[in-house]
Amino acid sequence: HFLPRAGSEVARRDGSVGAATLWDPPGQRKAGWFEQLAMMPVMLWAFRSRAQASMQVMELMEEHHPEEPHWYLMVIGSDPSVRGAGFGQALMRSRLDRCDAEGVPAYLENSNPRNESYYLRFGFEVMGEIKLPDGGPSMWPMWREPR
Repeated sequence: HFLPRAGSEVARRDGSVGAATLWDPPGQRKAGWFEQLAMMPVMLWAFRSRAQASMQVMELMEEHHPEEPHWYLMVIGSDPSVRGAGFGQALMRSRLDRCDAEGVPAYLENSNPRNESYYLRFGFEVMGEIKLPDGGPSMWPMWREPR
């Protein structure tokens, strides 16, 4: 999904990948019918008995997702051995610089309250709260205007 849309980036040092981001470009977030069908077996395997709950979460995320064209940060992650070494910051800066150059906002859903200050440093603002069903944890949609 992300590779053909030029939405994936990795940060490397000494030949090893330390972190990665997966972004959807403006207007290209939703998977087509064929792509959804191709991903279904992997999704069912990954979520197993929680497939229905994961569908509910995705529906809630969709309800809160902004319509305005934007870059959407779906995933950011780093190897625990390099956390704090600037890999994630380099990846965020890379894509947000592009957002600024294109004059396009960015959006993400933060699922960890400890990460709020991290995203605030990059100019994201909390837009509200997505409360997950069955006592699940909250998510916080965050928006960043281009600079």
